[in-house]
Parts: sequence; C-alpha cells; structure tokens
Amino acid sequence: MKKIALHWQIFIGLILGIVYGLLFGTSVHYISWLGDLFIQALKMIIVPLIITSIVTGVANIGSGGNFGRLFTKTFSYYIITSTLAIVVGLLLVNLIKPGVGADINLVQSVKEFGGKSNSFKDTLMGIIPNNIFSAMASGKMLSIIFFSMLFGYFVTQIEAKKSELLKDIFNAGFDVMMKITLFIIKFTPIGVFALVARLMASQDNPLGTFKSLGLYMLTVILALAIHAIIVLPTILRVIAKVNPIKHFKALTGPLITAFSTSSSNATLPYTLEAVEQNCGVSNKITSFTLPLGATINMDGTALYEGIAVMFIAQAYGIHLGILQQLIVVITALLASIGAAAVPMAGLVMMTIILSAVGLPLEGIALILPVDRILDMSRTTVNVWSDSTAAVTIAKSEGEKLKV
Repeated sequence: MKKIALHWQIFIGLILGIVYGLLFGTSVHYISWLGDLFIQALKMIIVPLIITSIVTGVANIGSGGNFGRLFTKTFSYYIITSTLAIVVGLLLVNLIKPGVGADINLVQSVKEFGGKSNSFKDTLMGIIPNNIFSAMASGKMLSIIFFSMLFGYFVTQIEAKKSELLKDIFNAGFDVMMKITLFIIKFTPIGVFALVARLMASQDNPLGTFKSLGLYMLTVILALAIHAIIVLPTILRVIAKVNPIKHFKALTGPLITAFSTSSSNATLPYTLEAVEQNCGVSNKITSFTLPLGATINMDGTALYEGIAVMFIAQAYGIHLGILQQLIVVITALLASIGAAAVPMAGLVMMTIILSAVGLPLEGIALILPVDRILDMSRTTVNVWSDSTAAVTIAKSEGEKLKV
C-alpha cells in the first residue's frame, strides 16, 4: 500500500467500506471502533497544532520599519479574500442545499452531543478565556486561536535573545506536530473504511447519500470556480490593473504543482520563482507575502470548510440560522489561518468549526471519501490567491510588473 498514492488508498478504503457496510452490516461493530479511534486521533492533535502553527506564523513575521505597512496590506488582503470565499461558499450551499434529504440516520449521535448554540455576545466574550489552560482542556477553539495570535505577536516584543529562544522552541514544536499530523493522515484510508462501513450499514437508502455527496462536491467545486475565475481576477483587473490571463499563464506551473501535491508549502519555492521571474514582483514583496500566504491565506480551505459544515448540518437536519452562519464565517476564517499548508489539513481544522456550532465530529465521515479530490482543488485556489496578493501588493508599492 505504501506504493499507492494516498488519494487512491482513500478511494480503496471507501469502496471496501461501502461493500462491507452493505454486505456485512450486522457485523460492522467489529471494525467501527477503528473509525472512532481515527476521530480521537484527529481531536488529539487539534489544540497543539493550532497553538504551534499560529504562534510560529505570527512570531516569525518579525518587526521593522516597512513591516507595519506591508503586514497591514497583506493581512487585510488575506482576511478580505478569505471572507469573500466563505461568503460565496455559504451562498451556494444555502441555495443548492446538497445535504437536504440525505437519509443518514444519525439523529442519535446528535442527541448525544446536545450542544446548544450560544448568543453572539457569549461567543465574543468567550474569545478571551478566563484561564487559557482550562480553554485548552475544554477545547474552546476561538479562545485558543486568540491567545496564540496574541502570544506570537508579543514574542517579537521582548528581548532579542529570549525572543529567538521562544521562536526556536515553537518552531521545533510545530515541526513535531506536523510529523504527528502527517503520521495520523496516513491512517485516513482505514478511518474512511470503518466510518463509511458504519454509515452504509445504517442506511435505509444508500443511493440518497451518494446523490447528496455528489451534489456536495458540485457545490464546493462551483464555489471554488466562482472565487478563482471571478472574484480573484476582478481584484487583479480592478485593483492591481493586471491582466488576469497573463498572470494565470505566468502561474501555470505552480498551480499544477499545487493541484498534484495538495500542499501550499510544497509549492512555495515554485510560486516564489514564478511570481518573481514571470510576473516581475521584487524579492522584497515575494519573500514576505508568499510565505505568509502559505501559512494564513487559505481562501479555498475557508470556502470548503464553510460549505462542509453547512452540508453536515443539513444532512443531520439541523437548521443553522444567520447567527450560527456568522459564527461559521468567523470560525472558518480563523481556522483557515491556523490550517497547516499540507494535504488534508483543512479536514483537521474543520473540527474546530463543528465544535463551535455544536455539530458532531462524526459528521466528518460524510465528506471524508471525497476530501482528497476537493483538497487538490482548494489548494490550487489557495496558491492562486497567494500569487494574486503578491502582485496586488507589489503594484500598490509602485512596482512595474511583466503581467
């Protein structure tokens, strides 16, 4: 199996899970615990992954004269485009409603979770924890993200020697968490097999589930296409005064690499070269915006997470109102910032949003089988947005480009 690509392993796990669940549904309890173990492993790494990822991302930015201006422009762009991506996704998922009518028979799981939705005021108040260690223990993700960003910023404000020591510690911690994350992801095919088998064994109408899953994929791909073909090119044309077609041709190589690797980090060296050599952006801009973008600019991931959470809610028959969807927007934005630039990281971070709106984590089983395919597409959008940011900010700094 080591010689088979991960997405093919997941596909095999999906097929075997369907067959096992349909043919041996009465004995599904023998393997269903593997799915529970996989979910537990994902939950285990969420908090330390968020903390180390965000602290290192913020602390490694550094400080200086031009830092404030470039950081403001870059961060503002990333926040705005990610928010636009989430809104596009939510508009489509509310319009198409891919999860409505999916007969998944998981009502009992919802009752077991029994999460009540907090008011908007309570959510805002909950961002600042009374006790950060208590917040970590109870998994209050908004509090953890807020504290991590605050901690990362003030790491840069202390004595240089101590600051470098803390950076080294958190960088090392993040590297370790990435190793653990990649290790757990290797077991995704087994998790898919067990979760899908249990899902199929509980279905009175399996075809209804497959129909909804196909509609879910269509919704995500359509939303990604709108963001990549309409929203981002509009920014290039209107704000940066750049020809989107020429920019796309300049980034063809990195975009193909992003699609095949599903990793913004793996694509980063290629993106840096293309944006500098083909687009004419200075190294001063690319060395700041692109690495930062690979860390916190996840338009495609944020869009996907918003649609996935709404799909799961629809499949469970749970109505998320305007307030809950606003929480989805905010949490998806923060979660996408904390998502590591590796394959399927968005899947790990989605548990944050599910927890924030009181949905069961078992709902991830519904989207796991097609996550790898969608991961390739959303990573491509992430890299496309990063390159758009570099060009837009370069033009705002008065640079003359080749595109």
